Amino acid sequence: MTRALLLENPHDIADDIFAKFGIEVTRVTGALSEDDLIDALEGVDYLGLRSKTEVTERVLRARPGLKAIGAFCIGTNQIDLATATEMGVAVFNAPYSNTRSVVELAIGEIIDLSRRVTVKNSRLHRGVWDKSADGAHEVRGHTLGIIGYGNIGTQLSVLAEAMGLNVIFYDAAERLALGNATQMATMEAVLREADIISVHVDGQESNTNLIGRVEFELMKPGALFINLSRGHIVDVDALHAALVSGHLGGAAIDVFPEEPRANGDPFTSPLATLDNVILTPHIGGSTEEAQYDIGRFVAAKIGEYQASGSTDMSVNLPNLTMNIGKRSRYRVRLIHRNVPGVMARVNQIFASSEANVDAQILATLDEVGYVLTDISAGLGREALEELSHLPETIRLIATPL
Repeated sequence: MTRALLLENPHDIADDIFAKFGIEVTRVTGALSEDDLIDALEGVDYLGLRSKTEVTERVLRARPGLKAIGAFCIGTNQIDLATATEMGVAVFNAPYSNTRSVVELAIGEIIDLSRRVTVKNSRLHRGVWDKSADGAHEVRGHTLGIIGYGNIGTQLSVLAEAMGLNVIFYDAAERLALGNATQMATMEAVLREADIISVHVDGQESNTNLIGRVEFELMKPGALFINLSRGHIVDVDALHAALVSGHLGGAAIDVFPEEPRANGDPFTSPLATLDNVILTPHIGGSTEEAQYDIGRFVAAKIGEYQASGSTDMSVNLPNLTMNIGKRSRYRVRLIHRNVPGVMARVNQIFASSEANVDAQILATLDEVGYVLTDISAGLGREALEELSHLPETIRLIATPL
């Protein structure tokens, strides 16, 4: 029986899709520590997780039978991609499925912070009636600065402009500006000009403390700051200082440098005592619609990998998909080191065994190659043994069709 372990409660639709591919699902609520994950992965072919569980080199090397990992979220920085690639473990994620949910949360927080809803709400809960327009503004006519103009940043740009905001942005790469948005030459230029700054960068280590004391000092007095991307990109102590001093007018934070592993676990932050801060528990993509789409998308990618070897949308292996021919009896999937001459040796083995090759496709990505070969006749055990023992072979899977 092919088995999948799902952590951190991805949507139940994933179980239904796995079942269609003959994959038996075991669920564990919450994240697992490194030791517990190694134990739980015994006999498991596929692992599904969200953002809390760390899949380290130690975990991957302890469970070499693991075939693929599905990140039921956007980011994959919780997975050691280099080791996964070295061991031939395909990694899939959902880069688009929760984009709208994150953008809608950002829009709501822009309005709430601009209207000082958090302050009014906090005071009214304490029994203080504060019906005043002081410090409350419409968003129309103000400037939104977006740091990171990828899938989320671009959609936020479009919706914000429709609401009357002027949009400027910075991205490390050259990007096509949508609508009337303007790309700025530096992040500093965005920080100096924007009334509201929203950060949407990826979780790579080089982005650690991307926004700190110096960056907050560059922002306009009274500026609003939003981070819905990754917790480690913001120096929380520096943000706290900028808010307490009154330099910043408010902030909305959905991600934190350290987050509880499971619902109900305690959480502390120096920002928790401030009325002009919105704190949410990493729920940017946590709408029922987004979670359904993520569950369906990632489970289907793993199911297709199980059924046909398709690596379409894999983040670490060459992306290959090949239709199955009517005469094909076996599909041989070979993940190998990308070195000169390897395909000549592979096809020589097929030729020596008198295998009839119906179709074959190959793609490479940096140091790894992936080849799909459909065989209609002549594939013997000796040929598979020879392929598996090639020094360039990382992983070999042969399945009847």
